[in-house]
Amino acid sequence: MPYELEEQEAIGRRIKRRRLALGLTQADVAHALGRTQGWVSKAEGGRIELDRAALINQIAAVLHCHPNELIGRPYVGEVTENQWQVSASAILRELRRYDLTPTFDGAPRPSGELWDDLRRVHRLRDAAANTAIMREMPDLLREIRALAEVSEGREREEAFALYTVCCKATHTAAHALGHPELIAMTCERAAWSARLSGDPLMPAVADYMRIWDMWATADWGDAMTLADRALASVEQFADAGDQLALRMWGILQLRAAVSAARGGDADQSTARIGQARQTADRIDAYDGAPVFDRQSVTFSSGNVTIHGISVALEAGDHVRALELNDRADQRQIDALPNSRRGNHHMDLARALFWNGNRHLALTELSKAERIAPQLVRNHPIARATLRQLVYAERAFTREKLRGMSSRFHLDDQELFP
Repeated sequence: MPYELEEQEAIGRRIKRRRLALGLTQADVAHALGRTQGWVSKAEGGRIELDRAALINQIAAVLHCHPNELIGRPYVGEVTENQWQVSASAILRELRRYDLTPTFDGAPRPSGELWDDLRRVHRLRDAAANTAIMREMPDLLREIRALAEVSEGREREEAFALYTVCCKATHTAAHALGHPELIAMTCERAAWSARLSGDPLMPAVADYMRIWDMWATADWGDAMTLADRALASVEQFADAGDQLALRMWGILQLRAAVSAARGGDADQSTARIGQARQTADRIDAYDGAPVFDRQSVTFSSGNVTIHGISVALEAGDHVRALELNDRADQRQIDALPNSRRGNHHMDLARALFWNGNRHLALTELSKAERIAPQLVRNHPIARATLRQLVYAERAFTREKLRGMSSRFHLDDQELFP
C-alpha cells in the first residue's frame, strides 16, 4: 500500500482538516498542547505516531471533536464485521423511547430470569464479544422496559437495575467498536435508571461509565472529581465490608488512577493504585459464600496489577511498566477475563516496542489478538503499535539491504533514491 494511504497519515490529514475548519494555526494547537509548532506539523504529516490514548484525547479536545473523528472509528471491515451497526441503531431506538410505552408483545419474564440473561451478557463482555452483546441488547432492553411498566415495588426497581447494567454492557461494547452516539446515550440512560433502581450502588455504576466518557475530552480533573463523588456514595457500604461495594470502591479507585496518570499527576495515580490494592486484599481475604456481581464489576488483584502497568505507560515510563510486569503474579493475570488480558498484552507490546524489542512486542500484540481479536483489531493503540512495528521493520530491512547492496556494488543502479 502506498505510504500516502497509510492510516497514520490519514489521521494527520484529519487533524489538519479539523484545525483549518476551526481557523486555528499550527502554533495555536501547539500552544494548547504544550508542544512545538514543528511537532504539530509532523503529526499532521503522519510523521508522528499517536500511540497514547491521552494524547489522542488531548488533540481532540483542543480541536473540539470526538477522538473517533480523528482516528476514523468505527473502522470499516468486511460486511459481516459491520453488521453490529444495525444492532446499534436498534438499541438507539429503544434508548430514545425510554419513557414511552414499550413495544413488547406478551408478558415480560420476571427479573430473576432476566438476571440469568445478564449473566450470559457478562460472559460475552469478559470474552470481548462486543458484536454479540450488540445483537442481544435491543430485545433485552425492550423486555426489561416492559417489566418496569407492568411491575410495582421491588420488582419494578429490579427492572431498572437490569436496565442500568444493560446500558453498562452496551456502553463497553460501543467504546470498543467506536460509536460515540451510543456511548453518550447509554451513559445518560444508565444515570436515569440507576436512580430508580433502589440499589444504592447503581448510581456509582453510571458515574463509572461517565468517567470513561470524560477521558475522550481530556477532562482529567472533572474525571477525578466525579470518581471521588462516586467513591463517597459507596464508602459507608465498603467500610462495612459489603463485597459488592468493595468491588465498586476498588474499580473506581482504578478509574481515578488512570485519570490522574493521564492528567500528569503521578503521585496521585500511585496513591489510587495503592488504595485499590488494599481493597483487593480485603476481597481476597473474604471467606463467605459467593456473591453475585449484579453491578457487573470485574475487580481483583490481577486487575490492580495490570492497571499499575497501564498507568506507568500513560506516564511514559515503559521501563517501570516492564519491571512491574516482571514482578507480577502471572496466575492472577491469567485469571482475568479475555477483555482485560487483551488490553494488558497490548500494553506490554507498546512497552516492549518503546524498549527497543520489536520481536517480543510483536509476540505480545499477537497474543493480545489471539485472546481478544475483536477488541484488539478495533483498538486505536493496538493499530498504532502495529504500524510502528511495520515501519521499524521496513527501516531495519532497508538498512540491511542497503549495506548488502553496497558490498555487491549495486548502488549505481539507484536502488535507494
